[in-house]
Amino acid sequence: MTRRVGYRWRLREVMAAKGMFHTTDIHPHLAERGIDLSPVQVYRLVAQTPERLNLTVLAALCDILGCTAADLFEPTVETGSGRIRKASAAGGQTPAAPQARRPKRARIVGDDAP
Repeated sequence: MTRRVGYRWRLREVMAAKGMFHTTDIHPHLAERGIDLSPVQVYRLVAQTPERLNLTVLAALCDILGCTAADLFEPTVETGSGRIRKASAAGGQTPAAPQARRPKRARIVGDDAP
């Protein structure tokens, strides 16, 4: 059995609870705390789920919003059977053997070949 660990980013929800509905609302607060992010970076931080997050930025967000890191993201765990299901070929047939799918070797011929 495999376990996939992920998380749900909740910054936008926490901001809305504090009356901040626009991504530009948080930018000056970050700047006050020495976090220099471009408007695009702030938008991505609020509107999308970040894959990497600087701990200084996380601490600043917690300070600005008066919350903890646990309020900003919710861990999720998915369990599976451990087997990866592959899409079957048309008609439910098994895919061809790997040898049958190999490309044909190119043959280089000279300029005078027909």
